[in-house]
Amino acid sequence: MTRTITLIAATALLSLGACAKKRPEVLPPAPVGSGADAGAGVADPNAAGGAVVPGSDADFQRSVTSNTILFALDQYDIDAQARSILDSQVEWLNRYPNVRITIEGHADERGTREYNLGLGDRRANAAKNYLAARGVSPARISVISYGKERPVALGSDEGSWARNRRAVTVIIGQ
Repeated sequence: MTRTITLIAATALLSLGACAKKRPEVLPPAPVGSGADAGAGVADPNAAGGAVVPGSDADFQRSVTSNTILFALDQYDIDAQARSILDSQVEWLNRYPNVRITIEGHADERGTREYNLGLGDRRANAAKNYLAARGVSPARISVISYGKERPVALGSDEGSWARNRRAVTVIIGQ
């Protein structure tokens, strides 16, 4: 009887092993990211010779000082460096008045989820309000907070935390 049970168990294990999913020989391409790395340097494949299309995300990435502004710990005020970056974004956005954007607010890993979502929202809205005060229509700007859920730096040190305290401007289309 014991021998029969052992044979049944061994047969079942061998059957399951034959059903294991095998790794494909050719892996699919990596997904296109969003946020800080979205579309960076990407040319429009439909454009002649792969040139960057005016008014596209690739054009935005190429033309502005940065798509990201950084914040101090537990802060959401726009400092001089952030103003300079946002001013370059205002110039580009005024050149393309039909382009819509989303400003993503982010926080570092410290603090509760709820606190960081609120802080990310205040950071995104601070950037939106600055752009609106400089003449960009608020109707073209949406905001979203990711709190600490989408870090760009994975370390638990001051350098990583500083890179994660940010607001990122993303082109979403016309």
